[in-house]
Amino acid sequence: MKKTSMRNPLLLLLTATIWGVAFVAQSVGMEYVEPFTFNCVRCIIGGAVLIPCIEFLDWLKKKEEMSVGHAPAQSEKQLTRQSGKQTHCDRTLLTGGICCGLALFVASNLQQFGIQYTTVGKAGFITAMYIILVPLFGIFLRKKVGKRVWISVCLAVAGLYLLCITEDFTIGFGDILVLLCAAAFAIHILVIDYFSPKVDGVRMSCIQFFVCGILSGIGMLLSEHPSLSAIALAWLPVGYAGVMSCGVAYTLQIVGQKGMNPTVASLILSLESVVSVLAGWIILGQSLSAKELSGCVLMFLAIILAQLPEKRTAG
Repeated sequence: MKKTSMRNPLLLLLTATIWGVAFVAQSVGMEYVEPFTFNCVRCIIGGAVLIPCIEFLDWLKKKEEMSVGHAPAQSEKQLTRQSGKQTHCDRTLLTGGICCGLALFVASNLQQFGIQYTTVGKAGFITAMYIILVPLFGIFLRKKVGKRVWISVCLAVAGLYLLCITEDFTIGFGDILVLLCAAAFAIHILVIDYFSPKVDGVRMSCIQFFVCGILSGIGMLLSEHPSLSAIALAWLPVGYAGVMSCGVAYTLQIVGQKGMNPTVASLILSLESVVSVLAGWIILGQSLSAKELSGCVLMFLAIILAQLPEKRTAG
């Protein structure tokens, strides 16, 4: 493999590492601020970080256009038509950003509340269930589901049993919230899948972060007791989640996925679940039992299997 071809996988591996460690930041942040407050500040920071990224990407685009040469002069009719297309694109961008922001608001806050009652490693693996849930939810959109996905579901259910179900056959409240969060993230991905081919991905992400931040802010004001002193004490976990997890990691994902096989990219990004276990153990001293680790192994196998392409039969 050439050195240049290693760039994209390494960027995606860095993205997965940032996201995996973010589970620790989310857990530590709960020692200082409440869930809605954490997500409000985090998402506002994430949206703000993407603004200069958008300006930089626009500058690169203009530079590429200038290197190719100036576009020929357009007629008034062509300019009017182009203006109409731009207006439609702007509306689609705003609609997509709002829809993604709503889904992200539900998913991220379910996750944030759930992390209070479960370990970082368990939260990481349960959240990763969205990879399996996405094709299942696709059934309602009349998308075919292959045999491997159904096998993955069986493995994931077995893994969830080992990871979450206690000796008295109960499941923890935090695990239930994170499982609901995985379902919400699956819906979030389907919404992104619908809008992303039609609009600029970084701009839509910027809008979704601000929408999620504003909605979390409303929840914060209605049900929590935020204070600037508490937010200041949580500057490191909140800052990491906002700048690194939202702003930097998302941009790295976009750059890293460009020109890569989507299946390979997804496999690399799914390593965030493994990183979350390692980060929880190294940083927080949270360990999993042999039974829970066995559940993690089964779930990770399910995640990998769900992303492998189906063999095409000759028609």
